[in-house]
Amino acid sequence: MSLDPASLTIASARDGLKAKQFSAAELAEAAIGAMQAARPLNAVLVETPDRARADAKRADQRLAKGEAGALEGIPLAIKDLFCTEGVETTAGSKILKGFKPTYESTVTANLWREGAVMLGKVNMDEFAMGSSNETSAYGNVENPWRRPGDNRPLVPGGSSGGSAAAVSAGFCLGATGTDTGGSIRQPAGFTGIVGLKPTYGRCSRWGIVAFASSLDQAGPMTRSVRDAAIMLGAMAGFDPKDSTSVDLPVPNYEASVGQSVKGLRIGVPKEYRLDGMPAEIETLWQQGIAWLKEAGCEIVDVSLPHTKYALPAYYIVAPAEASSNLARYDGVRFGHRAAGAKGINELYAKTRGEGFGPEVRRRVLIGTYVLSAGYYDAYYIKAQQVRTLILRDFEKVFGEVDALLAPTAPSAAFPIGDKADDPISMYLNDVFTVPVNLAGLPGMSVPAGLSADGLPLGLQLIGKAFDEATLFRVGAAVEKAANFTARPKPWWRA
Repeated sequence: MSLDPASLTIASARDGLKAKQFSAAELAEAAIGAMQAARPLNAVLVETPDRARADAKRADQRLAKGEAGALEGIPLAIKDLFCTEGVETTAGSKILKGFKPTYESTVTANLWREGAVMLGKVNMDEFAMGSSNETSAYGNVENPWRRPGDNRPLVPGGSSGGSAAAVSAGFCLGATGTDTGGSIRQPAGFTGIVGLKPTYGRCSRWGIVAFASSLDQAGPMTRSVRDAAIMLGAMAGFDPKDSTSVDLPVPNYEASVGQSVKGLRIGVPKEYRLDGMPAEIETLWQQGIAWLKEAGCEIVDVSLPHTKYALPAYYIVAPAEASSNLARYDGVRFGHRAAGAKGINELYAKTRGEGFGPEVRRRVLIGTYVLSAGYYDAYYIKAQQVRTLILRDFEKVFGEVDALLAPTAPSAAFPIGDKADDPISMYLNDVFTVPVNLAGLPGMSVPAGLSADGLPLGLQLIGKAFDEATLFRVGAAVEKAANFTARPKPWWRA
């Protein structure tokens, strides 16, 4: 039969497989064909069609025996930050070109255990450092969306831009992402999909290439809130190999989708209203407030007074942790090694100079500076103190409300190259997402409308620690009210 993976969600594909409307093998072939047709997007770094066919064959056998897992036969794309046994994992960097891990990340192992099918490894900003997918050593990912009448390629957001583009273009039904300062939510907003950053500690970080260890968190990127709930249920869980993994049972997240939100108190933080924010972002935010009111929520104005310090604190903490984590890439044990170096110091310097791109070098230098003698107290310790104040703001507000509603990003997707030479302007893309990472809280972007240019815009929901279930309830209510059915025109198939 002729199958179009772009017309399916994880939930509908699951139902179709159980009803024998199509087989996992047929679904895998359709997804492989769609992935190959979408090569102009540069979303996939390593295609694994043979692996997908083998996974699908096993899925069909398990389905026939009535032993289906939660994601049995579902084709997924994996961000190239997740170590996959025997499959090249580069973190979007030259320094790891050719690296094939001998082990599997816990999150991907959990997905394979539940029957998911691996389509390939997808492109990303180098070491997850970027908001536009322009820092990858393997070229820019293009957003599947284009402005009507304008063929300029747009960024898909970052760092999980390959994951977002893959889901939005429709060749996979879901993808893994990671979120250190907004790297799931912002690209989800830019490409018209759902992206969830879970509570810090909900998904294991073991086997994920580290950027900033106190901020990184894996999460799902999907076409619907229900799909995100299904996928998170498979990804999450306690892992003794990760010292920051939290030993809490994983709820049935899917059961939360569709539950009434009547009586829930939704906070609207006044500090998220920025000077110069486009009117269409404010309009969409007001529309989201109206939708939740109509669904029976009580809207509460709240204050998060330390929000203005979140971005500067983040750009001290994250580079500091990155400079420590990336010290292991030295040309000695694995990855790229510079040729012709005389002595160990020259080997380190040449290897890192050749292997790391400009944005990674910039952040390593910033991080090394703020951790250096004489500056550690003035910058790093101060940033950690500010981080504590940001967390306390959230804790205080969550004593009064059940969730918060805010924009996902301060704009729609912008053309590739527009902000590449202006790091400060690029960093401002994360202004609404970074506070959530500093506080370790869950956040979700739900597609809610189109900009004046016909590009997707997202609304962000922020929840209490380990209360993703409420986010799924509220997210499903926003999704239902928004009825976002727009899809990108598949120009890449021309």
